[in-house]
Amino acid sequence: MQNSSSSEETYIPAEDTMFFAGYLEKESGSSALEIGTGSGYLAEILEHNFDLVVRTDLDFNSLVGQRDTNCVCCDGASALRKKFDLIVCNFPYLPSEQILDITTDGGPEGTQVPLHIIETTISCLKTEGKMLLLTSSLANYGKLVREMESKNLSVRIIAKKRMFFEELVLVEARFS
Repeated sequence: MQNSSSSEETYIPAEDTMFFAGYLEKESGSSALEIGTGSGYLAEILEHNFDLVVRTDLDFNSLVGQRDTNCVCCDGASALRKKFDLIVCNFPYLPSEQILDITTDGGPEGTQVPLHIIETTISCLKTEGKMLLLTSSLANYGKLVREMESKNLSVRIIAKKRMFFEELVLVEARFS
C-alpha cells in the first residue's frame, strides 16, 4: 500500500507502545502475530507467553537484526496464511492527507491505513482468537469500530489513556 521506507523510519517505542505493552503481558496462547513490528518491542513481550510469535513490517530494514527469525516483510498480513490466537497492531493512526511517514500517518481521518491492515489481517485470526489494536482519539476510531463490526467482529474499547494532546484507545476485536 505504501512505499518501502528506510531504517530511519523504524518506529521507536514511545508512551503508546508502553501503554499497549502493559496489556500484552497478560496475554498467552500458542500463536501471536504483530503487524508493523518496527523495533520488535511488543513481539518480544509476546514471546514470553506464546509458543510462536510472527512479526511483519513493510520496512525490511526494521526486520534485519530482530532477535526472532519469524519475520516477514509484507503489507499487513498479506503474505501469511496461518491462523493466530492473538493479533496485535499499534497502528499508524495520525490523520494525514498523504502517507509520508509510514510509522505514524494513518491517512484521512487516521483510518485508511488501519482499515487496510485489518483487511489484510482478518483472515489470519482464529475463530476463537482476538485482535488488540491501538489507536487514538485523534483518529476517527468510531469509524474504525463500525467498519470492523461490519466484518462480523465484536468490538469493544478495553482501555483508554489520557495524554497531553490525545487519548490512546486500546480496541479488542473478536469474531461475533
